[in-house]
Amino acid sequence: MSKLVIVESPTKAKTIKGFLGKDYVIESSYGHVRDLPKSKLGVDVDNNFEPTYAVPTKATKQVAKLKKLAKKADMIYYATDEDREGEAISWHLQQLLRINDKKEKRIVFHEITKKAIQAALEHPRKLDKNLIDAQQARRILDRLVGYKLSPLLWKKIAKGLSAGRVQSVAVRLIVEREEERRKFKPEEYWTVEGEAAKADTPNFKIALHKENDKPLGKFDIDKKKAALALKEIKPADLIVGEVKAKEHKKAPLAPFTTSTLQQDAHRRFGYSAKQIMMLAQQLYEGMKLGKKGTHGLITYMRTDSFNLSDDFKKETEGYITDKLGKEYVVAGGRHFKKKSKLAQEAHEAIRPTDVTNDPEFVKEYLDAKQFKIYSLIWQRAVASQMTEAITETTSVAIEAKDTNWMLKAVGTVTKFAGWKAVYHNNGDENELPAVATGDKLDLKKLEALEHFTVPPARYSEAGLVKAMEELGIGRPSTYAPTINTIITRKYVEKEEKRLAPTEMGEIVNKVLVEHFEDIVSYDFTAQMEDDLDEIATGKKEWQPIIAEFYKPFEKNLMKKEKELDKKELTEEKTDEVCDKCSKPMVIKLGRFGKFLACTNYPDCKNTKQLDIDGKIEEPETTDEKCPECKKDMVFKHGRFGKFLACSDYPTCKTTKAVNQGTGVKCNKCGKGEIVMKKSKRGKTFYACDQYPDCKHALWSKPTGDKCPDCGELVIFAAKDKVKCSECKYTK
Repeated sequence: MSKLVIVESPTKAKTIKGFLGKDYVIESSYGHVRDLPKSKLGVDVDNNFEPTYAVPTKATKQVAKLKKLAKKADMIYYATDEDREGEAISWHLQQLLRINDKKEKRIVFHEITKKAIQAALEHPRKLDKNLIDAQQARRILDRLVGYKLSPLLWKKIAKGLSAGRVQSVAVRLIVEREEERRKFKPEEYWTVEGEAAKADTPNFKIALHKENDKPLGKFDIDKKKAALALKEIKPADLIVGEVKAKEHKKAPLAPFTTSTLQQDAHRRFGYSAKQIMMLAQQLYEGMKLGKKGTHGLITYMRTDSFNLSDDFKKETEGYITDKLGKEYVVAGGRHFKKKSKLAQEAHEAIRPTDVTNDPEFVKEYLDAKQFKIYSLIWQRAVASQMTEAITETTSVAIEAKDTNWMLKAVGTVTKFAGWKAVYHNNGDENELPAVATGDKLDLKKLEALEHFTVPPARYSEAGLVKAMEELGIGRPSTYAPTINTIITRKYVEKEEKRLAPTEMGEIVNKVLVEHFEDIVSYDFTAQMEDDLDEIATGKKEWQPIIAEFYKPFEKNLMKKEKELDKKELTEEKTDEVCDKCSKPMVIKLGRFGKFLACTNYPDCKNTKQLDIDGKIEEPETTDEKCPECKKDMVFKHGRFGKFLACSDYPTCKTTKAVNQGTGVKCNKCGKGEIVMKKSKRGKTFYACDQYPDCKHALWSKPTGDKCPDCGELVIFAAKDKVKCSECKYTK
């Protein structure tokens, strides 16, 4: 008897194969086997939004293989992920294979372990129509918006643009944050800060707190007052006044959901949302653990649930008791309430599949990045089941004798670590010595510091995920793809690991906000997500939801097609006159930003580059001659930074890359220098300047040092660390 188990990932298939006997054939679909066609809308808007699905070219070979295996099998198990997308993949497989429903079953599991797989096989179910409908509705909605609205943007703004039901809202968040930053006006304020000590104790931090017994607010100290305080306090005796100690109990945080994992991992390690999800996927699908074999190390990583299984709670209680003691255990475990009223599906939170696979044990089997993500997940899940951390906050009033000034010191001391024994927040604590009222202190340092209020920070990827989650925009499976899309589309770019809108992103957002308000409305998008959740639970039908959206959307689309003028949207009049034909020049929007162009185009093709402030950027001359026409080459700025171009452009269109040297000799050929380059996608990398003779390349900048273990180049890594470009050496 042969049983066919179909999953969506070859890695997942390989792991499961190790758990099941020879009677089972485990095969992967390699992702989606059907989708809406690329070449046409694929949705019959006049026939209740009936979709037409096609098998992608890349999937045809695998689909044929699955059909052959299905015919031979006595039973087929659809074992794709337990969420809407996974359910839809199983349904598409069912539609393609066309097997007697008596010989097909759906199995689901939160983790890829032998125990979980065997339990799933013992408790199969039927495909969930509600989950399938919810995924269909999302896919059709996204297709209608993208397929109908994107061509309008091509016509009215520029080719290659796109709009999306969730991506456009994400761009709006980033643009509005940038507008806040531009409007922000910094305000000056001062603080008086320093250090004091009791005899023979370490220094601790102090700050000016009161004047004439009145607390000083943020803007109550100006330069003059700060100078006066310094003058009067420095010669004065410092005497300890009132000492207040207050005990605080802090419960642990909930185990990770998709969004909180992305936020914490980004904060600690600087990883992108896409990178975090890729690493989590690897841990979920299975890792080789030596003699233990291959196992999934974590539960399913796309979830917004805080739930933990009773088995995990019980196992964790035993583990904590053995390792730390009973005082660290919460009898019966902790339960955390769901984050939202419509948390997606009945998943667990992200947790280790086996608490005994602690970071110390798995370290040798994982690479550095996998280990960081796994350790974080393990620590957070285990800590969630531990006792409260007990801290004591001590506030010390410090009198500057014979003056009107009072200073203050605040320190926090951990009295019982509790959950903090496992999961650390890396807080900066001001350790205070034991002091009592009347004690004299020595002033070690005191200075007046000028500060300015700062504008709201640009979103990091983690910050954007948090904002989207709070607004109810998108779901766990969409956060990372959405961010990746808006960066790929060049609506957003990273500046020092923060998201900043491009000029194109701002223009597209302006058009959408002014003319397609619902598409970028926070409330409207959140309501649509709630509607999809209710489709998934069987409370609503999908066709009426789409009809309610599409009819006014189509009407407005036809209206704007007639009303919008490309020149009005993409051109700005200026006082500049063309220096070649004396015609007026206008600001236009190109693929790489705004530029000045002659209105006499195409007869006159004169253009001028604009700098970041919108001013004409004069070309930077060089001594280098054009290899084609022998005229001077000048520096210009493009999509991927600085490059050399012929000064006779557009007559001569010769360009040349500018390689920025590192001063590090290539260790492979011994001749060239490692220089900074840009890939076709704009990603920075470092390679030998003797290419193509030497093809040595690195993704990180070399330090100039050689690895003490293997002799290869050492490169910069995250968090001010360095690592070997070849072996596992880190420092």
